[in-house]
Amino acid sequence: MGKRMTLVLGGARSGKSTYAQQLAAEHGSAVVYVATAVAGDSELADRIAAHRAERPAHWQTIEAPRSIGAAIQSGAGQADVILIDCLTLLANNVIVPLPESVTAQAAEAALNVEVEELLNAYAVSGAEWIIVSNEVGLGLVPPYPLGRVYRDALGRANQRLAAAADEVLFMVAGLPLKVK
Repeated sequence: MGKRMTLVLGGARSGKSTYAQQLAAEHGSAVVYVATAVAGDSELADRIAAHRAERPAHWQTIEAPRSIGAAIQSGAGQADVILIDCLTLLANNVIVPLPESVTAQAAEAALNVEVEELLNAYAVSGAEWIIVSNEVGLGLVPPYPLGRVYRDALGRANQRLAAAADEVLFMVAGLPLKVK
């Protein structure tokens, strides 16, 4: 399909990952799946295993909980499609280790380093990119400071990627709605 970026947004269990994998399978044969999850507990380890089992065996996987732009540049080779799943967990990997008293500006700056690196890698790539992220602006305001800082930083990162993307899809109950 050629160079283009698609951002797939949605809530938890909205079908984002499944739809993004379908897009990747339709648009290329040499797919690189960039996994950002870290198995911090058995439930997340089970989810990671389920995601692995859903992917075609011939897809290359890069596990990159941080510095994904550099990981893609060094490991993606001649990929037709690069699928990043997901920015939400990347934000978690960047923001949660920060001190509990982190400011919104500091958290956003830390996540912006990752987003900038990602956009730089995209700029030199010839592949189609599909990025999955949670839309965090539709839920309740988190009752604790770190949750609010996280939500705000991820929301701004999503806005930045949406502005750079050729297409933005919003998933609702497994159905894609075209936003851009």
